Amino acid sequence: MDVKLLGIYLNDHLSGARAGIDLARRAARENQGNPLGDFLATLSAELEQDRALVEQVLRTLKVPRDTLKQSVAWVGEKVARLKLNGRLVRYSPLSRFEELEALFLGTQGRRAMWRMLRRLARTERQLAGFDFEVLVARTEMQLRNLERWRLQAADTAFTHAPFISTSLFPAENAGQ
Repeated sequence: MDVKLLGIYLNDHLSGARAGIDLARRAARENQGNPLGDFLATLSAELEQDRALVEQVLRTLKVPRDTLKQSVAWVGEKVARLKLNGRLVRYSPLSRFEELEALFLGTQGRRAMWRMLRRLARTERQLAGFDFEVLVARTEMQLRNLERWRLQAADTAFTHAPFISTSLFPAENAGQ
């Protein structure tokens, strides 16, 4: 196993995790008081857990965290907030849709990372102590939920359908 290259890859994911956590928290605040906000709050906590696990994998592999990449991701997430959303100062239906889509895309990347690590763990003793199967399953649940919310947000943003603030979905938490 090329630990150096794997470390670069995992540091890239760690940087993405920082941006994703910030985005999920902000979206949760904007949707506070409805089931989407509750889902996003749960998702934020799960993203924190995943970030901590990536850090643990890095420590296990004796790979240092790349603080420069972390800083760039933090700045990038803040700059992304400046994009035009069709409204000058208020939260827009387009904002909700784009936030959910970004979280969906990031979660697809996270699922790919967990799958790759699950595969490596079959032959690499250093990774054998991690339960990547559970992480893959949780991420797949998150994707199903994000896709449902994303499509509802698309209806609101692009067809002016009302955003239904009660859950239309089976009782699924973000990642259980």
